[in-house]
Amino acid sequence: MTILGLAESVVGPLIRALCPDDASLDRDALAERFARAAWTGIAEPGDRDAGRLIAVLGAEGAIAAVAATPVPTGETVELGPLLAALAAVGDDSFQPAELAEAVKRWRSRVSVPTVLLSLRQAARFGVALLVPDDPDWPRSVDELGDHAPHALWARGDRTLLGRLSRSIAIVGARAATGYGEHVTVEASAGLVDRGFTIISGAAYGIDGIAHRAALASSGSTVAFLAGGVDRFYPAGHEALLTRIVERGVVVSEVPCGTAPTRWRFLQRNRLIAAASRATIVVEAGWRSGSLNTASHAAQLGRPIGAVPGPVTSAASAGCHRLLRDAIAICVTGPDDMAELVPFDASHETAAAILAALAAEHSPETTSGPTSRPTSTPTSTPASFPISSGIDPTGTRMRLLDALSERSGRQVGRIAQLSGLAPDRIRAQLGLLELEGIVHQGAAGWQKFSVKQLDAQRR
Repeated sequence: MTILGLAESVVGPLIRALCPDDASLDRDALAERFARAAWTGIAEPGDRDAGRLIAVLGAEGAIAAVAATPVPTGETVELGPLLAALAAVGDDSFQPAELAEAVKRWRSRVSVPTVLLSLRQAARFGVALLVPDDPDWPRSVDELGDHAPHALWARGDRTLLGRLSRSIAIVGARAATGYGEHVTVEASAGLVDRGFTIISGAAYGIDGIAHRAALASSGSTVAFLAGGVDRFYPAGHEALLTRIVERGVVVSEVPCGTAPTRWRFLQRNRLIAAASRATIVVEAGWRSGSLNTASHAAQLGRPIGAVPGPVTSAASAGCHRLLRDAIAICVTGPDDMAELVPFDASHETAAAILAALAAEHSPETTSGPTSRPTSTPTSTPASFPISSGIDPTGTRMRLLDALSERSGRQVGRIAQLSGLAPDRIRAQLGLLELEGIVHQGAAGWQKFSVKQLDAQRR
């Protein structure tokens, strides 16, 4: 008996090593887990088309149909196997054009050796593979619908994910001030004393402090990463993340070996918002990625709290914006924050406002100083001249994340790293080359460094 062309004797031990509490997995359960593990590496986080296809065909059926589809050549995409699979289940909701575009994104990433490698790496680090049918699956992430994760890779106490009914996300600026650090310690410790699990993203600044305070108070904490759980990021938080593994859980929706990128940080934020019952923004600059987390929380109807700061502090500009637009409730301590959890009100207006806010401001991706609100925000050191207003789908962001400043890469390799269709990559590379952001050398395409871009502007 085979599973996606592999003998069950090959797949079974790998999957069972990641599900030690369920040794009675039959062939279908093994296939479901194997296919979902594969999908976490084939589709980028939040890929709606992948979510829809898996919902219709099942994880195994969906990947089998995509694998049977010939590799696209240029603009030509042979959809015969995929359309036949959809016709067999009586589904006609997919448009051929959107299927063709999705296949272009996925097909270059369909690789059995890559899946096997990620499973072996996960077993080496004691990682658990969770799928929606597992008792430890965090049910609240299912509210993301077609954008929900296909599977989760968890390192630590996986049972904690099934007990998030009393949980609060604490997020904020990486460039935290002394005021923000003090408020975060008081909030995290106070919420832990009230029986809450603290959820955050393990970044520098507010996130890391929230985790540390929860651990210091002997509480539970969950860290969602943008890369694989086998490679802790940021590297400076390796000791902290190791402690979270020992006393909490570190989670990701991408397989082991996957590098964090700006796009994956954005998508990671939706999991933080969905897994928690409420989101608290302690400090947020005008360009803080915390506003992106708040946006996801509002779209899910989750209550949002914002801590006010000095009106002269750029680190609190984002919080003040949330309060001014009535998107968040003013909170000043753990009592106020705990009261948010039973709050149940419509956040449709807030979601609409935050959608515009998210389109206006890009996430904070470095630990550099927070920008002041001006008519022309200052870019962070690692950012490129790309705003989400001209990049609503994140295509340019994902493309630049996949390019290197030091060595050239061919289109096929860029497609594997970015999860974008080759023809879309070629078109965007041409535009970026005209803008002087990338160039083509003998070895392939590469991006200019920030220093080189600054020199060009002078």
